Amino acid sequence: MSEWANAMLTLQELEVFLAAAEYKNFSEAGRQLHVSQSAVSQTIQKIESHYGTKLFLRTGHSMELSGAGELLMALAKELLANATRLEETMAAMHASIAGKINIGCSTTSGKYLLPRLIADFREQYSQVRLDVYVGGRESVIHKVIEGTYNFGVSSKLIEHPELEYVRFFTDEIALIAPADHPWAKYRRVLPDDLLDTPLILREKGSGTSEVLFEGLRLNDIVPEMLNVVMILGNTEAIILAVEEKIGVAFVSRLAAQRSLESGRCIEIEVEGLTLKRDLFIARSRHYPADRSQIKFWQFLKDRIAATSAEPSGSAS
Repeated sequence: MSEWANAMLTLQELEVFLAAAEYKNFSEAGRQLHVSQSAVSQTIQKIESHYGTKLFLRTGHSMELSGAGELLMALAKELLANATRLEETMAAMHASIAGKINIGCSTTSGKYLLPRLIADFREQYSQVRLDVYVGGRESVIHKVIEGTYNFGVSSKLIEHPELEYVRFFTDEIALIAPADHPWAKYRRVLPDDLLDTPLILREKGSGTSEVLFEGLRLNDIVPEMLNVVMILGNTEAIILAVEEKIGVAFVSRLAAQRSLESGRCIEIEVEGLTLKRDLFIARSRHYPADRSQIKFWQFLKDRIAATSAEPSGSAS
């Protein structure tokens, strides 16, 4: 009996397999799990050797699950869910909350807001583990719908009959410039002044770009009129590019806060242009929530209610 038990796979090994099955890329699975690609590869080889079958079919540069891999993925998900319920049930005997929550985050603001939110939640529920995964907005919401993520942060309401949202923050988009930029003297410009200065943008389809283009459209400015010198898919990279004096940029004020406080960048007011976007957290009604998820959802609602009651609060 002990020899059989020692031969069994661990839950951690199954988690590695599920990450590899989801991303179909060992490097990405390792990055999400904070382990090396070789560690993922070795784990998959061990599982394939254990069951005597191939779990992945490799053709050229692509990789797909085999029939055995598809079966193992379904059973592994069920097994890990049961393991989580076991931990919660035993913890409940001592009136404590335990479990694991997966959160997808599609926005820079979400990345900056979630660490504090999670820290506050874990002060009350220290046995709950919360993992945050960063991805595109559509990808995050899709994974909430399919049950991979328990919650997802998005800057846009994507209509779906199974989704439930709460709005938890209003993010402001600020125009930042290098500290010694010609605009530094007055720190105030007109919308038309944006036409001539070098501008760094987020990629098309990002929440920041959508809010910016709509605001400019109301001032009779279309993207083709702008002097775009660079497009980047990462807000932190944009802020660094501004600090390096490549151009000016519109970014989340939350993301730019450290650069502004250090004096490496300055904020410029654009007359008549106020850019804001609401951030939402979504969950699926389709999947039954465990006790830790129910507590986290209620924690969000309580935090929103408390912030809304403050005269100077930004969330609503």
